[in-house]
Amino acid sequence: MEREQRTHDLLAEASSAQSADCRRRLQDEVIEVNVPVASSVAHRFQGRGLESADLEQVACLGLVKAVRRYDSDRGVSFLSFAVPTIRGEIKRHFRDHVWAVRPPRRLQELRADIPGAQERLSAHLRRSPTPTELAEHLGVEVDHVVEVLSAGMHFHAVSLDQPTDVSGGSLPSTPLHELIGSHDGDFSRTETRIDLSAAVSSLPERDRQILEWRITEQRTQREIATELGLSQMQVSRLLRGILTRLREQLSG
Repeated sequence: MEREQRTHDLLAEASSAQSADCRRRLQDEVIEVNVPVASSVAHRFQGRGLESADLEQVACLGLVKAVRRYDSDRGVSFLSFAVPTIRGEIKRHFRDHVWAVRPPRRLQELRADIPGAQERLSAHLRRSPTPTELAEHLGVEVDHVVEVLSAGMHFHAVSLDQPTDVSGGSLPSTPLHELIGSHDGDFSRTETRIDLSAAVSSLPERDRQILEWRITEQRTQREIATELGLSQMQVSRLLRGILTRLREQLSG
């Protein structure tokens, strides 16, 4: 109450100050008096990826903005104006400067709301709330709550060169990037080769020989025709027929 009264008196003096320097001096005193308020708001955001000292610094920046912008003629008490201003400054700092990989804004804002909701629901339910209960309490979709909780909304990126012990100490540590999987097209190609090999094996011997000459040895149709004593047109028709049968077998 003493702080509120002191704040009220200083702001009243500042509003009637004759000079800008005098007004600024009185506003600075208001800021000093209300630093504990900024610290209290900052405390609610601890454990979210930002050091306590940095949190308090951002909160004090919000306090400065609140003092500079406050207008007593609006009929709102200073604390009613300052606390949301400080809170908003902290949330903006999280949104714009803290994320290593920035998620969508709706998830950033939801993450900021979840700790308070968890605390309130835990006190009411006498247990940890479920994602569905959190979603109902916050008025959002449960999928969004699950996404925030499961992803962890990382503030800090992990180096891909970070050593990782996967052997329990029996072997040298392995860099993280060597343990990250990637798409390997050889899997699908291997399946295709297996299916194709079975399909080719089912062809008559002459058809297999024609394929080997044309595809493996890359002979021309003219050379194959000479080898078989056929015309080039006949070899062309034979190849089309062989490839058609293989496509039908593979598609089946």
